[in-house]
Amino acid sequence: MNGRFVLDASITLAWCFDDETNAWALKVLDLLEEGEAVVPALWTFEVGNALIGAEQRGRLTQAETHHFLSLLRRLPIRVEEVPQPIAWGEVLNLARLYHLSTYDAAYLELAMRHNLPIATLDDALRQAAAQCQVRALQAG
Repeated sequence: MNGRFVLDASITLAWCFDDETNAWALKVLDLLEEGEAVVPALWTFEVGNALIGAEQRGRLTQAETHHFLSLLRRLPIRVEEVPQPIAWGEVLNLARLYHLSTYDAAYLELAMRHNLPIATLDDALRQAAAQCQVRALQAG
């Protein structure tokens, strides 16, 4: 691996919640010590939405959300815009073909466009990546 990979929200959010974290998610976090994650711009909204939902359910406080976001800001995560022609073209096509949400298809398209492996806890996204010959980062 060249030290770069596509990071999806499922891994990111596992870092926030003790009951969702696992050794694999923590291993991905360790990879950021010497590497860089690339995410589509929607990642910021997807993570933010999950954090607000957790606050509304009493799972997180505003202070905990603020602390987690400050930790994320310090990580080497590059947010990349997805141009409209790609969002409404290739991303929609991947979503249709592999029965993914457009959100998950955006991560897959980004990995394909940059020839990067993908880090995800999402089984459907991992299966679609394999069908597209995109390498999924593996535990261990």
